[in-house]
Amino acid sequence: MAHIIIVGNEKGGAGKSTVSMHVATALSRMGLRVGALDLDLRQKTMARYLENRLAFCLREGFDLPTPEYRELPSVSDEDLGEGENMYDRRLSLAVSGLEETCDFILIDCPGSHTRLSQVAHSLADTLITPMNDSFIDFDLLARVDPETNKIQGPSVYSEMVWNARQLRASAGLKPIDWVVLRNRLGAQNMHNKKKIGDAMQELSKRIGFRVSPGFSERVIFRELFPRGLTLLDLKEIGVKNALNISNVAARQEVRDLMKTLDLPGVDINF
Repeated sequence: MAHIIIVGNEKGGAGKSTVSMHVATALSRMGLRVGALDLDLRQKTMARYLENRLAFCLREGFDLPTPEYRELPSVSDEDLGEGENMYDRRLSLAVSGLEETCDFILIDCPGSHTRLSQVAHSLADTLITPMNDSFIDFDLLARVDPETNKIQGPSVYSEMVWNARQLRASAGLKPIDWVVLRNRLGAQNMHNKKKIGDAMQELSKRIGFRVSPGFSERVIFRELFPRGLTLLDLKEIGVKNALNISNVAARQEVRDLMKTLDLPGVDINF
């Protein structure tokens, strides 16, 4: 069966689609068969990213490794069983269709709590949660005492992941490997950055996730989206100054992330 990777966080602007695109493309570049779903049915940033990529390849004559994207299939009311949720059926059909041909299925979730996102989390073999390095984003994981910065307990998103873990356990499935990315890190070693780091390490032990550095705040990520490119494509397409110091460092961040994920059967070779 395909290994399912969920990229989720109930807050927008955390870099989910950027992480999704780079992970999916990295796997595709390793010769692995990768399927992709975008559960943000309104904004569809991941879907747009892949659409831009296919348009760029067609326009410029490149054949870049690209995940296989699929829309959720339509389902009529007549196709539903008694008490069955339409979104559950649409997601199930999409995943089962990709499992026939894919080694990995990456699902990009919306930055809000939806039925689709909730169900998708219960499918996760690996869960990646990008989080901006601030206590605003940290609040989705845990409640913190404002005076002492001590963790008081899990918050809404952690509770949803806990419920997903319980569903998997009751179905006899293996536990979710949960990786939280400290994304958009600043270059300076500020006091607030250290406090968040300490809080993340404490919380990781209490509720069971691994902490990984994500991507630093770089203009290059915003520049790549309109052409559907990733940092792994720059050398191949011959972008001017593709290997400047900043881009080399960003490429290493992608490599470090893939190593941290430790996905089954993946040999980091880029």
